[in-house]
Amino acid sequence: MFTKYIVVGAVALTMLSGCSDNSTTKTTASPKIEQSAAATEVATSTMQVGKDYHSFANPESIKVTHLSLDLTVDFAKKVLVGTAQLDFQRAEKNAKQLILDTRDLTIKSVTAMGKELNFDLASGDSFLGAALTIEIPADADSVVISYQTSPEASGVQWLTPEQTAGKKHPFLFTQAQAIHARSFIPLQDSPQVRMTYDATIRTPKALLAVMSASNDPDTERDGVYEFSMPQPIPSYLIALAVGDLHFKSMGERTGVYSEKGILDAAAAEFADTESMLIATEKAFGPYSWDRYDLLILPPSFPFGGMENPRLSFITPTVIAGDKSLVSLIAHELAHSWSGNTVTNATWRDLWLNEGFTTYLTYRIMQMVYGDERFEMEAVLGRQDLQADIDSLPANDQIMAIDLRGRDPDDVFSNIPYEKGALFLRELENKVGRENFDQFLLGYFEKFAFKSITTEQFVSYLEQTLLKEHSDKLSKQRIEQWIFQAGIPDDAPVPESDAFSVVDQERDAWLTGSIQANEIDSESWVVHQWLYFLNNMPEKLSQEQLADLDKAFSLTSSKNNEIAHSWLLISVNNWYQPAFKRLHEYLTSIGRNKLVKPLYKALSQTSEGKVMAQKAFAEAKAGYHPLTVKANEGFVE
Repeated sequence: MFTKYIVVGAVALTMLSGCSDNSTTKTTASPKIEQSAAATEVATSTMQVGKDYHSFANPESIKVTHLSLDLTVDFAKKVLVGTAQLDFQRAEKNAKQLILDTRDLTIKSVTAMGKELNFDLASGDSFLGAALTIEIPADADSVVISYQTSPEASGVQWLTPEQTAGKKHPFLFTQAQAIHARSFIPLQDSPQVRMTYDATIRTPKALLAVMSASNDPDTERDGVYEFSMPQPIPSYLIALAVGDLHFKSMGERTGVYSEKGILDAAAAEFADTESMLIATEKAFGPYSWDRYDLLILPPSFPFGGMENPRLSFITPTVIAGDKSLVSLIAHELAHSWSGNTVTNATWRDLWLNEGFTTYLTYRIMQMVYGDERFEMEAVLGRQDLQADIDSLPANDQIMAIDLRGRDPDDVFSNIPYEKGALFLRELENKVGRENFDQFLLGYFEKFAFKSITTEQFVSYLEQTLLKEHSDKLSKQRIEQWIFQAGIPDDAPVPESDAFSVVDQERDAWLTGSIQANEIDSESWVVHQWLYFLNNMPEKLSQEQLADLDKAFSLTSSKNNEIAHSWLLISVNNWYQPAFKRLHEYLTSIGRNKLVKPLYKALSQTSEGKVMAQKAFAEAKAGYHPLTVKANEGFVE
């Protein structure tokens, strides 16, 4: 029934991570697509499977296996200063050069065995950064690089005390996915290079440092913090945060870090994290990372969440007070299996991370919260996917996307997330859940702590499910899902009875049969409200909007997802009573999924662009560099 309406906003409930934000905020092309210097060269060449076109590194010759960091956090200068020791192994016996990725780093010296080494820092590419080539002695198995970051590092955000919840201390956090680790560490910044790491982080004594590594909740706050990550991880999962952080336990293996003012609210909102962990282990095998804690970041965090191992970074915009948006937590947790343990080898293969994780997210939500919520979220996810299919060019609708010559941040849309999950759901439907779960268990075990390509997955699928269920599955159909645009005919169509009543009420209101205050919404949950709003006609009258707003106070909604959908409707219909809230929203939240569609909608008219420019100018200093990059084209 809803198909006759136009989806006007990102549903934004689901996951999506880093990251956990694949929503329609990223479904349309950015206003400016920055082309790499390599774009012309690769456009006409044959793509080499498994080659990382977004890294200068040479792991095929010399591969980094361990990183040791010793960094001092300088809030006054907004830089990290110190050393990175890289231990490596030679894949080629006579290899003499180690090539690393950097972006806007100042390299002070490179040594091995106490001796200075010759190195060359190339000129920078538009988004790949600069290659650092080091001449390696034959008997060396590690190098030490003394360096300093730039205050404008793309993977680091520095917040003043005024930009934090507590208003007393500064805050720092990093965001490395996709290729931003190179902006704060010189390394082989490719997901196919996995390494262990340890770190010593030196901070002002009043502040606490945490990392995507072993964090001790009872550590002494003394300004020197030591970390260890014993499992090999790709560089994009290295993460650091420093601030006036406090900890509260949520279970035997789970807890939350945040500023004190939101600590209790966060712990209450995410209290089911331990239950999610237990349920996921029961279905998909042991959790491999010891603890699973959450770090609640300031509102400027550009994503919903980032699956940094042992310590997921989470936006505060999902603290709704009713656990309605915790599918994001399920998503970041699910990455502990799909993504962190089994990783995409290149950014072309991102769907192996996000498609599997989105599928697992739905399963976790079903196990913890029941069938009805599972069904509602699946329907909303399917609508998000259709919105992207309708707006993206054909090449960007392919799960195994060709990203050569493009910024890998362009890969984040609902295609790797929701299309990937829908593909896996079809496999489950055809072979049965029990058989598919056995396949997943085997898959996670076989490729544990490895980075794999799409082609490796297809080969494994041929050896397992396709071989065992040749009467139900075909390679042609599988390849259509992965390598072709669009959604294959007869793909699964999630349905929810809980939305049928919403359709009826919306239809009755749109036809004038009832007034807004007569809509029977007393028992609706957030998912139903999002479905109600996101499936409105493209155009509504001022009277209709005022009727809705008066009945349900949508302009003042405290739920950031509902507010997002309502504000987008308001912009598209120029409902001015919502514009004060719109300005407050844009200047207080930096999560791209929530602000980008609003900036895009405002940019469609001259009056709207003026409003966007005013909000962006006020908010820019507090936005993350990725949020600035994603939206600045709309206000030019």
